[in-house]
Amino acid sequence: MSKVSFRNDYSILMHPAVYAALGEHLHDVHVGYGRDEESEQARTMVRDLFGLKNDSEVHFLAGGTQTNMVALSYILKDYQAVIACSSGHINVHEAGAVEASGHKILVSPGVNGKLSAAEVEKIVLAHPDEHVVEPKAIYISDSTETGTVYTKEELLALRKVANQYGLYLFLDGARLGAALTSEANDLSPKDIGALVDAFYLGGTKNGLPFGEALVLIHPDFKNSFLRHVKARGAMLAKGYALGIMFKAILNDGLYFDLARKANSSAKKLLAVLEDEGYVPLPSPTNQVFCAFPNSLAMGLIGEFGCELWEKRKDSTVIRFVTSYETSKEDILVLHEFLKNHR
Repeated sequence: MSKVSFRNDYSILMHPAVYAALGEHLHDVHVGYGRDEESEQARTMVRDLFGLKNDSEVHFLAGGTQTNMVALSYILKDYQAVIACSSGHINVHEAGAVEASGHKILVSPGVNGKLSAAEVEKIVLAHPDEHVVEPKAIYISDSTETGTVYTKEELLALRKVANQYGLYLFLDGARLGAALTSEANDLSPKDIGALVDAFYLGGTKNGLPFGEALVLIHPDFKNSFLRHVKARGAMLAKGYALGIMFKAILNDGLYFDLARKANSSAKKLLAVLEDEGYVPLPSPTNQVFCAFPNSLAMGLIGEFGCELWEKRKDSTVIRFVTSYETSKEDILVLHEFLKNHR
């Protein structure tokens, strides 16, 4: 197997700036459970970035699945459900974590990984009374599981339908950096802060060893959330580590610089695939999907660790993921492999 990997965007342990920041605090003493000064400063940075008031709560959790489960199980009452696209992470890649917390996922097909306002309304109207679960939250991710991004118009439409039917709008931001730096994006961080009820800024897939910054905006979400975090086993004693790391990654725009580099490498990878005569699926971020003859697909998976995404009759779709560490040389290695297997 090649040393070049396109498996995912979290194979690199952490960015050097994060490592250096942790090193600066090796001998410091901090209050535990995220009640320290470093975490409070990081919270202020997150609020400022997204144009949020001080009453918006920011909580640091370890990973995406944990954050989705903890947030949604807090937001929803036991008879309430969440609406999601069929390809949504909570539906396909979280081992039933949301369902295990007692909440049904109401699934709609979506288009290119995105959920529409019309689909949300259709599901709400199909659950009219007390004999069925009550749809209460909308789950979306940006970027999506298929690498696409929501436009401002689409997010505004989801906000409108959420307001119409009394739903909470929750955004999974595990790859929010990739979304907001995509050439296809027309949303600003402040748009996110203004249009959703809760979201998180993903660190695990963009420079941190682990960590997501969950932001709770809606006034309904201000009651005993930390007790819920503790009860779900998600509270870190050394929570100050997350505060230190988020401060480092948000300093001087580093977070978005790294995401921009990942997207730029994906664009170069797309050009290579098109140059070799392949037709990648639409994706303007750092996830690239493409169908290959079955034998070549297996060779690419073996050589570069790519993920098998979809088995078709005569071909296999695989996923390439770039990160801030992906280099021009890495892309050249892939190109040479494809040229040698024409």
